[in-house]
Amino acid sequence: MDKKKLYIQTFGCQMNVQDSQKMAALLKESGYGTTEDPREADLILVNTCSIREKAAQKICSQLGRFRDLKEENPHLLIGAVGCLAQQWGARFFKRIPHLDLVVGTHQIHRLPEMVADLEQKGGQAVETGRCESVRSLEIVAQPPEGAVSTFVTIMQGCINRCAYCVVPFLRGPEESRPLDEILREVRMLAAEGIREVTLLGQNVNSYGQANGGGHDFADLLAAIGKVEGIERIRFTTSHPKDLSPRLIDSFGKVAPLCEHIHLPIQSGSDRVLALMNRGYRAEEYLAKVAALRASCPDIAITSDVIVGFPGEREEDFQATLALMRQVRFDNLFSFQYSEREGTAAAGMADPVPEAVKRERLVILQSLQMEHTGERNRARIGRTEGVLVEGPSKNGPQDMTGRTRANRIVNFPGAAGLIGQVVQVRITEAFLHSLRGEVEGRGEGDVH
Repeated sequence: MDKKKLYIQTFGCQMNVQDSQKMAALLKESGYGTTEDPREADLILVNTCSIREKAAQKICSQLGRFRDLKEENPHLLIGAVGCLAQQWGARFFKRIPHLDLVVGTHQIHRLPEMVADLEQKGGQAVETGRCESVRSLEIVAQPPEGAVSTFVTIMQGCINRCAYCVVPFLRGPEESRPLDEILREVRMLAAEGIREVTLLGQNVNSYGQANGGGHDFADLLAAIGKVEGIERIRFTTSHPKDLSPRLIDSFGKVAPLCEHIHLPIQSGSDRVLALMNRGYRAEEYLAKVAALRASCPDIAITSDVIVGFPGEREEDFQATLALMRQVRFDNLFSFQYSEREGTAAAGMADPVPEAVKRERLVILQSLQMEHTGERNRARIGRTEGVLVEGPSKNGPQDMTGRTRANRIVNFPGAAGLIGQVVQVRITEAFLHSLRGEVEGRGEGDVH
């Protein structure tokens, strides 16, 4: 029985969630079981994100709150891992003096030996070196007990050099896992009861361009689509410039591939897109949206937008709103521009005042709420296949799950439905979820 306890808190993207699961799997071999209560922990790891300044502030605040636990238990080890750890390195100790461990994105595989060394000798340890091949890509993470859906990392890194983005500096260049290795992991997950996998990478569309063994992302989707037991496939995140015709056609050919794509636009202005070094024009983005909808008419399209990028003028912002009205995204993740150290945009001329950024973000988010409400209301009266994930936050009388288009649905039901695809007639629509009633069970997805 495990005697030592590990508490992991994860900030940021789904890839960080997957990395946290890998850390837990690694440290389990060193005798660490997991706990949901940091007060019980012998080791606390904070898996960090560096994509925006607000995330860094939250991480430092959370690490600061763990100081009291360290004072109560001097043997407690506290570590920062991931992107912000990669960026700050030993500087992290100056910000958080009670920190014991800093581990970057390429050194996750060294956690067990570093922790063991600290347990024996004490002190502080930092490792942010780059590896030619990221060894943590090979680590298979165990999904949470009872899960029906999980993540599978297919690649890491990026070579696009978007002007605002720190990923190439923190995750390194692209590295794709071999197709056969990914398939082995997916088959193992299917044998353990997983029915839905989400494929992860900084830019999944470019899978295979580095170390892919001659296979591209469309090949990988087709291969996973044939794995027995896997009923749904999702992926994130996509770069519009790498959305190939073969990949678009996959939505009409690979049956388990869900009718949803997250396709960040970032701006509707060609001038701002050029400043961002995004590699496409708004017209090209719209053409790919049209091709997606031709291949899969019911596809849900979500996106990212940054407001207030340096040099963004009022006419640029209006171009973004115009593109939103044309596409009518199902949902949108929108942010004020945040300068990140080391990026091409850091220190760019013509910064947008903070008050203007805030005003534009409010306007943009209000427009998107209209579009999301419109999209969700259009589902009322339809019957949707919902993969039941577990109890709803609404109360014990309800279950919750997602449609193939990634919409959350809450409905009256019992725990016996978990893991099944049930047919739910949608009766109500809200901004962040739908509500419905079960009409059938066990029929599988209709697509």
